[in-house]
Amino acid sequence: MNHTDRAAPSIPGPAGPGIKDVAQYADVSVGTVSNVLNNPHRVSERTRERVRHAIRELGYVRSENARQLRGGRSRMLALLVLDLANPFYVEIARGAQQAARAAGLGVMVCSSGPDGADESHYLSLFAEHRVRGVLVTPAATTTPVLTTLRRQGIPYVLVDGAPGAADACTVAVDDLAGGESAGRHLAAAGHRSIAYVRGDARLHQVTDRRRGILRALNAAGEPGGLMEISSHTSGVAGGRDAFARLLGLPHRPTAVFCSNDLIALGVLQAAYEAGISVPDELAIVGYDDIEYAASAAVPLTSVRQPARELGVRAVDLLVSEIDSTDGTHCHEAVLLLPELVVRKSTG
Repeated sequence: MNHTDRAAPSIPGPAGPGIKDVAQYADVSVGTVSNVLNNPHRVSERTRERVRHAIRELGYVRSENARQLRGGRSRMLALLVLDLANPFYVEIARGAQQAARAAGLGVMVCSSGPDGADESHYLSLFAEHRVRGVLVTPAATTTPVLTTLRRQGIPYVLVDGAPGAADACTVAVDDLAGGESAGRHLAAAGHRSIAYVRGDARLHQVTDRRRGILRALNAAGEPGGLMEISSHTSGVAGGRDAFARLLGLPHRPTAVFCSNDLIALGVLQAAYEAGISVPDELAIVGYDDIEYAASAAVPLTSVRQPARELGVRAVDLLVSEIDSTDGTHCHEAVLLLPELVVRKSTG
């Protein structure tokens, strides 16, 4: 009987057809099927096609867990970001998936929450599942669980974390330069009273952006021109809340620099509802340049981060470390430059 006429096994098992079913259908050994899946160059083209036909006919899907138990190496990377509700982190994930796919790997994406509450849980879970490597946007400058990953031989890269960590590769954006570019722009437009609306002050990105705008105001001869308002969240609701407090100030600032675009869009919404003209009465600058920034009712001036490039470069560094089996890998610190994109929210 020709192999194309074979009937599939009547009872392939509750988990679906297995490698033995494929071997039976193709009339080859289990070892031959394994070689077709893992070392196809060892099998003749004619036999490879027979096995692949059997796989297609049976709908066989190999078990990654079983393969990992035998070889000890997963084909999955893990990416842990702070907040998947923020389009900036979604773009990082897209870049990471693009680079991982090119390397024959997959990426599982998780969110630790805006305050990093679930960070330890997910990092421990990645270690338990023996992922090939981890990309993490750290919620703090030090995370003890990362040491555990390293001890278990799981490399990791800090994405958008504190640049230059001694024990890992890092890919980050120069937030000091980003904050400074926003400050120079506002100072050049004549603003002398500026509010910095920030999210979580524990994040180095937030503090670096503040340091940057302060540096620009100092250079412009306005060292006392910055006030600071905290946002209870890093999202649109936090921006709306911050604007309500701005309205209550005896001397309202003429410009607002926000630590991300979602906060800035919240400020913009609230200003519109309060009848405050943007930019005539209040100029607004955001940070990240997410897709919604350009399409806002008043297009938002923003400091653009190369989010997708962050993801791509991080995976490239991680794969390089994974492939370095001779112990010669040297950690790299990649620092990307942001770009100020001027739109109507600052005139």
